[in-house]
Amino acid sequence: MPPIPKLLLATAALLAFGLTAQAAAPKAGEGTPIKVTPAMRGAGQASSGVKLLTPPPATGTEAKPVPAWSGPLPYPIVIADRRNNRLIEIAPDKRVVWEFASPDLGIYRGNDDVFFSPDGNSLMVNEEDNYDIHIIDYAAREITWSYGEPDTKGTGPGQFNYPDDAHLLADGTVVTADIRNCRIMFIDRDKVELKEQWGQPGTCKHDPPRFLDLPNGVTPLANGDMLITEIPGSWITRITRAGKIVWSMPAPHVRYPSDAYPTHDGQVIVADYSKPGRVVIFDPATKKVTWEYSEKSGEGMLDHPSLALELPNGNVVLNDDLRHRVLVIDRKTKKIVWQYGETDKPGHAPGLLFSPDGMDIDVYHDWKAALGVK
Repeated sequence: MPPIPKLLLATAALLAFGLTAQAAAPKAGEGTPIKVTPAMRGAGQASSGVKLLTPPPATGTEAKPVPAWSGPLPYPIVIADRRNNRLIEIAPDKRVVWEFASPDLGIYRGNDDVFFSPDGNSLMVNEEDNYDIHIIDYAAREITWSYGEPDTKGTGPGQFNYPDDAHLLADGTVVTADIRNCRIMFIDRDKVELKEQWGQPGTCKHDPPRFLDLPNGVTPLANGDMLITEIPGSWITRITRAGKIVWSMPAPHVRYPSDAYPTHDGQVIVADYSKPGRVVIFDPATKKVTWEYSEKSGEGMLDHPSLALELPNGNVVLNDDLRHRVLVIDRKTKKIVWQYGETDKPGHAPGLLFSPDGMDIDVYHDWKAALGVK
C-alpha cells in the first residue's frame, strides 16, 4: 500500500477496523463541532442480516452494460439507506445481493448519495450531516479513502459544510457540492487536496460559476460538462469543465430541486424534494416540461423524493425518502410498477428501508448470471 498522506482525525478509528483513510487534516481551531442527535444516528449499525455472496467482477460499463433483467427494473440498484447508515444493493427480484453496513458511526453515518466510479470498482458516498465523503471498494466492502472531518463543519482544508452529491471521475478527481459553503469542489484524490472550486464560501448567490447559491447537486456528463442544481430559484445550470455556461434556467414546476440528471435523449430529470413531491423531465432547448409525475394524496403520493433517474428501458426509478421506499414508475402509464421498502414503515430487515436518500444503477456487475437468473 502506498504511503498515506495527511490523515483524517478519525484515522485511528478507521485503522481499528482494518480500513485505510486518505484525507486532508484540518488546521486546529478552524472547524465547528456539530451536535449529533439520536435522529441523525438513526438505527445505528444496521444490517439486513442476509448472507452475502462474493460479488461478481465489474465487467460492464455505462456504455456497454452487463445483460439486463426482464421486468420493470432492468438492473440491480445500490441504495444509500441513510438512517440505517448503510449501502444496500437490491436485485430486480428484490433479493439483497450486496451490503455495506457502517463499520463505525464515528466516521461513517448518514450516507446520503452513492454513485459508482466509471469502472464500477468503487462507490463514492457523501454524508451531509456527518460532513465527510468516502470511497468504498465494492469487492472488499471497505472504506479506502475519506475527505472531511466527521461531525465538524468548516471552510478550512479538508472541511465541508453539508457535502452533497459526490462523484469520482475517470481522471481521479472527486467532485462534490458543498451546499452551505455555496461551492462546487474539485478534489485531487491522490494528492488529497482541493485543486479547484466554483463558488465562494460566505457568498451565496446565483452567478455561476463565480458564485453559487446553496448547490445541492453536481452531475458529471459524458462530455465532461457538469450539471449544477441550486436550491433557491430552482436553478439548473450546465457548465463546461472550463467554466463556461452552456445553459441556465429554473426547473419548471419544481419548488425544491434535488439532483438534476440527464436523460438518454438530452433532456433533464429532476426530483422536487417537497410534500407532495414530484418528478419532472424538461427539455432545456425549449424550456418545456415533457413528462411529470405528481400525486397529491394516497399510495402514489411522494414525500420528499430526493433523486430520480431514467432507467435504460425508459422507466423512472426514484427515492421516496420519507415514505421509506424506492419506486419504479412506468413512463407511459405513470403507475408504480416496482417498489422496495414498505410504504411509511422504516426498518432494516429484508424488504425495509429507513429514509433512502440516494441510489445508482448497477450496470457493472453481472448479478443475473451470479444468481443463476435466466
